[in-house]
Amino acid sequence: MAAEFDSAPDRAAENTAAARPTGPEDPATDAPPTVITRTGFAGWRDRRPFWGGLLVTLAGAEILFTEKAPMHTVIRIGLLGLAGYIIPALMVLCGLLLIFHPVQRVFYSLVAVLATLGSWITSNIGGFFIGLLLGLVGSTLAFGWLPEQPLSKRKARRLAERPATPA
Repeated sequence: MAAEFDSAPDRAAENTAAARPTGPEDPATDAPPTVITRTGFAGWRDRRPFWGGLLVTLAGAEILFTEKAPMHTVIRIGLLGLAGYIIPALMVLCGLLLIFHPVQRVFYSLVAVLATLGSWITSNIGGFFIGLLLGLVGSTLAFGWLPEQPLSKRKARRLAERPATPA
């Protein structure tokens, strides 16, 4: 018997009817709502590990750039440096998959961190440390991202105190 899962997690937030808090609407409850949905690009970005995927993609692109750069310090190991091109391409692919297919974010972030660590040896010390650091930070951000996190009490209180903007 196969387990049933939601293949489109970004649609889950569209079904909730929570709006931006303007204060307690029900006098019986003083707690502000804990789910806030945004629309447009900001709402789409909030439903996926966007910043982690973007950093991993930028790290892979930077490492690929250092491989193609006309420098005399370029290090080539192996079969004409083939691994130096495959690993950053894998990082770019993982970064794009983190952004556009967040359901498998744990797997993609683990592959991205392994590819980032592999770039230390194969791709000019990880793109001269810049791509290495971007890839590590991005993959850990993507690994730690959780969908539909409840707001902290401090952030919910701050949003409740903010004046409402007309729609």
